[in-house]
Amino acid sequence: MPRLVLIDGNSILNRAFYGIMGTNMLKTEDGTYTNAVYGFLAIMFKILDNLEPEYLAVAFDLKAPTFRHKMYSEYKGTRKGMPDELAAQMPIIKEVLTAMNIKIIEKEGYEADDILGTLATKARRKRI
Repeated sequence: MPRLVLIDGNSILNRAFYGIMGTNMLKTEDGTYTNAVYGFLAIMFKILDNLEPEYLAVAFDLKAPTFRHKMYSEYKGTRKGMPDELAAQMPIIKEVLTAMNIKIIEKEGYEADDILGTLATKARRKRI
């Protein structure tokens, strides 16, 4: 049976960013932070090596409010915003994934985990 791997891009990018932090955050010569990109790719390559999927997609949250925000205005109200050093790496990782021909899925009004749940359910029904 074919194997599908679905990745929550925001979750892995945050994990990578905060996992490689401190005074030694990775940067390019021009000062562009790359610690989250490096960590994301290291995690993704390990997943690919271990699971050898036939299909792979990465979902990301968009900045727009989700249906949960519209239902409950205080949803995630205590969370801090994304640090600038991390936000600057978001377009970089998307560019890298695009160059690698990895499908990126985003939908306004939905979080990445909502998208992944929907895709997993549909894939299970189709036995992917």
